[in-house]
Formats: sequence, C-alpha cells, structure tokens
Amino acid sequence: MSPEKGEADLARIQERMDRLGIDPRLKDYVTRSIRFHTHPAPGVLIAVFMVDYALEILGATPGERLYAVCETRKCAPDPVQVILGCTTGNKGLQVLPIGRFALTLNRPSDGPTSDGVRVYVDPAKVKAFPAIRAWYTNAPGFDKKKQEGALTDEIFRAGREILSFKRVRVKVPGKEKWEAALCSCCGEMVPGDLLEDGACSGCGSLAYYEEI
Repeated sequence: MSPEKGEADLARIQERMDRLGIDPRLKDYVTRSIRFHTHPAPGVLIAVFMVDYALEILGATPGERLYAVCETRKCAPDPVQVILGCTTGNKGLQVLPIGRFALTLNRPSDGPTSDGVRVYVDPAKVKAFPAIRAWYTNAPGFDKKKQEGALTDEIFRAGREILSFKRVRVKVPGKEKWEAALCSCCGEMVPGDLLEDGACSGCGSLAYYEEI
C-alpha cells in the first residue's frame, strides 16, 4: 500500500471517529496503531478496544512495565506494541498461533506466577452485530471491500460490547543461565539448550530457506 493511500484511509477513519464521538484517547490509539500496521484493518480497530479494556481492568496505564500474550498473529499484536510498548524484542510480548482473538496482560512478578486479565472477542456478543459477525466468522458472501464502511462504523459503535474478560494467573518464566554452542550444521552460535541433536533449529525443525 502506498503512503498516500494509507493516509487517505486513515483520514476516512478519523472522520468516522469524529462523527461517532470516539474518545480522544482512543482516537490517538487508533491513529498510531493504523500507521504502524499500515492500513486500517478491522482487527486492529478491535484490538485497540481490547488493549484499552485490559488496561482499565488491570488498573494499569501505558508506560508501565507490562507483559502481554496475543493468541493470534493477525492484527492484535500491533496495537499491543504501539500502545503498551510490549514487543517481542524486549520480551514484553509473546505471540501464540492459537487463532483465538484474545490477549492477556499482566504485571511483572518475582514469583512463579502473576495475576492478569485476559480480554477476548466473545462469540455470543458478536451475534448482535451483523457486519462484525460476518467478518469475524469469515461468512460466505461477505465482501470486506464493499462492506468496509459499515463494518468500521459497527466496530466503533460496538466498542467493548463485543468483548468479555477473565481474570487469569500467568506463569512467569524464570531467568535461566545459558551457554553458547556452535551448530554442527551451519557453524553459527546459538544458546546450547536450543540445539536439536547438535544442530540449531534453523537447520532443522525451523528451517525456512535454502542457500542459492
């Protein structure tokens, strides 16, 4: 997508938010998340409400040290990174390819667990919103391009109404010491506990390229 189209799409979303009276805080979250994601995907908009809801329930604010788990690779991780600063690189974000549109937030803990909150799109609540339901269930005949405006408006009108939450206890991984080791295949260095029969996973189970 070209930068020009991206900004035009964002301008349309901002007009919709103004027309629907969206809170300035959420408008800022949405704007920054769309720019980061590069286009106004419905999942990004919903995830903004999810992050905001989780923060409120947890009694936390952006800028705190928080940890997040996203249960889908699609869209939801981006508002988490933008709003909370939780990333895979700073170990604040874990993305699990479960496929559920859900995320969990918790604070740091010196113990083996931390109490947190899990926010998810509730299938029972989605039934009240036909455009969201058609998109969410990938219903036959649903055309996102043709119904984009109606879907976007419905997401903003629904807000948290399609979400539910659970209070959860999250396992906190301990800080383990590790030693470097050379892969017997590629000769590159990796943590020794990640070797598979002497080879790194990049030469084994996680191989994704071949040399040319």
